[in-house]
Amino acid sequence: MKIRSVEAAWIHCPLDAARQHVSDFGRITAFDMVLVTITTDSGLVGYGEAKPAVGSAGHGAALCSIIRHELAPLLVGHEALDVGRAWQRMYNGSRAGHAERSGRAMPVLGRRGIHVAAMSGVDLALWDLAAKARGCSVLELLGGPCRDRITAYASGGWAPAASIGSELGRYVTEGFRAVKMRIGAMDGSIESSLERVRAARQALGPDVQIMCDAHGTLNVAESKRFCSAAAPLGLRFVEEPVASDDRAGLAEVRAASPLPIAAGESEFTAFDFAELLERRALDVLQPDLAIAGGLSEGLRIAALAYAHRLELAPHSWGSAITFQAARTLAFASPAGVLVEVPMGGAPLLREMASIDLALHDGALLPPRGPGFGVVPDPEFLRRHTREC
Repeated sequence: MKIRSVEAAWIHCPLDAARQHVSDFGRITAFDMVLVTITTDSGLVGYGEAKPAVGSAGHGAALCSIIRHELAPLLVGHEALDVGRAWQRMYNGSRAGHAERSGRAMPVLGRRGIHVAAMSGVDLALWDLAAKARGCSVLELLGGPCRDRITAYASGGWAPAASIGSELGRYVTEGFRAVKMRIGAMDGSIESSLERVRAARQALGPDVQIMCDAHGTLNVAESKRFCSAAAPLGLRFVEEPVASDDRAGLAEVRAASPLPIAAGESEFTAFDFAELLERRALDVLQPDLAIAGGLSEGLRIAALAYAHRLELAPHSWGSAITFQAARTLAFASPAGVLVEVPMGGAPLLREMASIDLALHDGALLPPRGPGFGVVPDPEFLRRHTREC
């Protein structure tokens, strides 16, 4: 089964005022993704997602250009089911033959960032195709789930101290037993962040798990202060307390923190995660499969988490494709313990395609096939596709 075409489309979804929220990123007014569609000579179609930014919004033209003009020529005419070989061809480029013979990566110089994000979308589409060709889900193709269900956590928490309990309480009412809230620069001070977290704990009681995400906006000293003061509140983890570039700082925070430290949504490839683990900087690994290298690289990152006896909780702030891929990886890995469910306005997750988001005592069941189980709505795509 040969690859006939590799296409990319920028999907841009504006949010009405009622579905917008404000964080340290400012007001979130839209969600964006690049949809990768791979078609084989037999007519089978696979879908993947590449993200122009880790957060909600970003311009997709550069990703589309890389996929169309750099990656597609490496893949068209080749075997669609050779997913691993395709990944190495994209990563190593003209040196793919040398890399294949030597058994080690020889990436094209500068092959980080947006190149890997573009590869991610293609890789996810190829896994979707590979499972569909065999009439099963991607999870089944990987050997099936390691557990019956996985705890889902509602990812939101932007409200001020006076109403954060109400916001997070709505998520609990919807069936979640774990929630995540944002802290850090948006609060103006560590004291304000602590006030909001204490209000959340008081409102939710001791039985709901609470996570905090600073989006990398604190410095080392602030992070230590927050983790120490928040320890009695029993937080599940503190996510990205310092900037992702500050690996030494993150390791310093983790060494001093009585609370687990999570990070990884801004990292590219397993090599980034290996460096973080060498520094002993993480308790919870959070790769985003739409930027980190797709499911192929996600499996290697999950293996690192398992080998180091750490937890895996993939970042899934994106479309239904990224969500299903993250859910698949979490179920396939013994280290997978949590699945993130974006709250607020999330049209790419809840409107682009119909997927199972039902909660069972605060947990999700394994995804169903074929592929990742995502069939984009043609009318949704027609309304939201941007020229690029």
